Parts: sequence; C-alpha cells; structure tokens
Amino acid sequence: MAGGFTRDGAVQDQIDASVDDAVARARSRLRQNASAESRTHCVDCEEEIPPPRRAALSGVQRCVSCQEAQDKADKQHALFNRRGSKDSQLR
Repeated sequence: MAGGFTRDGAVQDQIDASVDDAVARARSRLRQNASAESRTHCVDCEEEIPPPRRAALSGVQRCVSCQEAQDKADKQHALFNRRGSKDSQLR
C-alpha cells in the first residue's frame, strides 16, 4: 500500500532497484578482482598481504584491516536511497 503521491508498488520498486544496484556493484568488483593478480602489499597502507590470504582470494588488493575499512565505507554508501521519491523523503 502506497501513501501520499506514490502509486501502489512504488516502495517495492525502490527496494528492488536498490537490491539490483547492490548486486551489480558486487558483480563488477568480482570481475575486476578475479582477473587481477593478487598484490604482495596492500594498495592503501603498503603492509605485506599474508601468502595464505593471497592464495585464498584471487586478485586481493588490500590487507584485512584496510579491506574491513573499505567494506564499512561501501556499506555506509549503500544505505543512501538515491531513488527515493519526494514523498518518501518528506516523512
């Protein structure tokens, strides 16, 4: 049930679009990393990436702590609903 100036199903359309965007973002990262060769040192802090991590993840670019920080930043960015209608932003 939609309210205000939105049509029925508009909220679900926004949810679907957000999920589609997140899936597309994740798939693009997989393709980039899968074709890349694993680095020996982190691109952010230049710390050595342990050999077991490089063996487990093809195309690894960051150490564990820098990757956690990047994942946290990506998650915060994903929480923003850029497809929101004016009606949903006014609530």
